[in-house]
Amino acid sequence: MPTRTRTPASRRTLRRRLTADAGLLVVAAAFVLPLAWVVLSSVDARADLRVRLPDSVTLAHYEAVLTPDITVTPLLNSLLLCGGGTALTVVCAALAAYPLSRFRSRLNRPFLLTILFATSLPITAIMVPVYALFVRVNLIDTHEGTILFFAASQLPFAIWLMKNFMDGVPKELEEAAWTDGASPLQSLLRIVLPLMGPGVAVVTVFSFVMMWGNFFVPFMLLLTPDQMPAAVSINEFFGNKGTVVYGELAAFSVIYSTPVILLYVGVARRLGGGFALGGAVKG
Repeated sequence: MPTRTRTPASRRTLRRRLTADAGLLVVAAAFVLPLAWVVLSSVDARADLRVRLPDSVTLAHYEAVLTPDITVTPLLNSLLLCGGGTALTVVCAALAAYPLSRFRSRLNRPFLLTILFATSLPITAIMVPVYALFVRVNLIDTHEGTILFFAASQLPFAIWLMKNFMDGVPKELEEAAWTDGASPLQSLLRIVLPLMGPGVAVVTVFSFVMMWGNFFVPFMLLLTPDQMPAAVSINEFFGNKGTVVYGELAAFSVIYSTPVILLYVGVARRLGGGFALGGAVKG
């Protein structure tokens, strides 16, 4: 049976494919190794910086961090801050994106470009005036003030995302509702938002994750230790002289990541569902 010889073009294609696969494996390892260290070190009695299978499995690290002062109160504070900020962001983004998507104006493009510019502003550049403003209006060291700033910092990109998703909902559906006497607000709540459920889920997850991992904002705006979220309290595992309690840090990191994972799993089905609008305006 004659052997099949590879042409120079097929050999080049094979080399490129192998190079691409090797590059993807390197990128995957860069993500997997830190996660593997966190999971394995959380149950390793002799946890250190090495990624290794534990010689002896223990839950002592979880028992050490599962206390009201270390984990429970900071996590509740994080849920309050990030949940409130996310809800405020989604509501305001929907109300702001609706007129940008449905009504044409000469100011739409400049406004969207301004929003895009606002997303590139670093938080550190505006924290000093924000801190001075919050002191004057008595919002410093309050959860309410931190929630407002969380929402304001995420709102520009949330509006941009929400507007793009809203453009995918046919306007004819709203016009039919308007003919039946529905107001723009009713059509937004009863037609547009239910049909763009995956888009709302994307904005919700993105906003929550960005707030959940934010260390700098609550560190600057909150002063009382009992009000600090978990993103700030994780700093307590790093000692003043460079000492780190690796096992407890890993265990806290696993617990700290759990709400975000649960949120993603909860909306994953909607994220993969897409917009089921086929045939919605036919007939």
